[in-house]
Amino acid sequence: MSRAEQPSRRAVLAAAVAAAAVAGGALPAAAEAAAPGPDAGGDAGDGGRAPARRVDYRAWTTYDDWRRGTARGARVVAGSRPGVTIGTPAGTADYTDPHTGTTAAWEYATWTSPVHRLAVPSTEAIASWNAHTPAGTWIQVELRGTYSDGTDTPWYVLGRWTAGDGDQDIRRTSVDDQGDGRSSVWTDTLAVDDAASGLRLASYRLRLTLYRRPGTRSAPTVWRLGAMGSDIPDRFTVPASTPGLARELRVPRYSQEIHKGQYPEYDNGGEAWCSPTSSQMIIEYWGGRLTGDQLSWVDPSYADPQVCHAARYTYDNQYSGCGNWPFNAAYAATFKGLQGVVTRLGSLADLERLIAAGIPAITSQSFLEKELTGAGYGTSGHLMTVIGFTADGDVIANDPASDDNEAVRRVYKRREWENIWLRTKRYNADGKVVSGTGGVCYLYFPAHPSARQRQALAAVGVR
Repeated sequence: MSRAEQPSRRAVLAAAVAAAAVAGGALPAAAEAAAPGPDAGGDAGDGGRAPARRVDYRAWTTYDDWRRGTARGARVVAGSRPGVTIGTPAGTADYTDPHTGTTAAWEYATWTSPVHRLAVPSTEAIASWNAHTPAGTWIQVELRGTYSDGTDTPWYVLGRWTAGDGDQDIRRTSVDDQGDGRSSVWTDTLAVDDAASGLRLASYRLRLTLYRRPGTRSAPTVWRLGAMGSDIPDRFTVPASTPGLARELRVPRYSQEIHKGQYPEYDNGGEAWCSPTSSQMIIEYWGGRLTGDQLSWVDPSYADPQVCHAARYTYDNQYSGCGNWPFNAAYAATFKGLQGVVTRLGSLADLERLIAAGIPAITSQSFLEKELTGAGYGTSGHLMTVIGFTADGDVIANDPASDDNEAVRRVYKRREWENIWLRTKRYNADGKVVSGTGGVCYLYFPAHPSARQRQALAAVGVR
């Protein structure tokens, strides 16, 4: 519940598309052009063909990927996790931190990706990255798109990020007030302002700027840089799917609610901490652990200090909260042997594939209390962790919006859950049409996945 409803291309079109979305039903978003699962439908009159792919996730992760980019002062590093770091800096630039008022000089280098032509001309794009940023270093991630009419967006900043928040570090931040009259950035999401116009992002490039204190040898290293483009149809409902898996993963359970009132400087605990609480559950599922030294700053009277730590180190100083999607994925990847991405999935069949391979997922959804039986609350935006499916196909979730750790494991009705997660339109408590997240999720998985895990990730478009 840390992610408030933000204006987006969906909010702009709410009144115009509501009737059409209800009348026309909805196609589930297919995250991969592979054969559809049992929930894949087709357009009316199309003979039952699979729907067009709606999500395109592309990442640069291999040595060859990094070599194909354009570097200024950056160099590619080989090894078990190839990446890019500062070689001979391209220059020095001043940066005034808007959250501290401090101006400092930084050496920098840049790496720019080749143009990626989207298989899905997109209305939205979300970047994510995995990096190591020692004290006194940070990175900036930007995206420049080309519209379907051949014109370009500005270079949009999609995050200024560092793992730390010490005296040598900048304050982790998104950047507000970015737009060109046809698209805008809302915290971590680049959205076309008016999708009804037919305008889309046809392609993009990513630019990575790596910074360090002048005269030091420390430097950031980035191992994964990618972006997800999508064009999810506006819909209030999605077709019902057929259960295909019964399995439950043993994922630690943490409640966000036991942290109410803790650390106001990191958004005050409680309902604001669903995202970092969910992140910490899956990090620990994969074996990620924090040391006593890392947790020594936490009040010893607080239970589960690792959740406090996750909140602090996912906190976005501009958003004033812990719900920045890419910041959570980047935090997960600070743990040895883990990587994280933000993408969209298209169906519960996608989640079943991942669970079958031992990969839990963090999903984003919004709903009225009456729309999710057993939740006991409604929310304009909430993250929870999907850990399995019952024999009847119902969703087993570690829901951090629970009174205590024991109550975190929930079973939610399949039909209700898939709809609140996959829809892009809904009615709020005032009866107004507002946006849904359309299948957004975080995926955290090993840096070197097993063959089965690689297959499952590839099936949902993540490589």
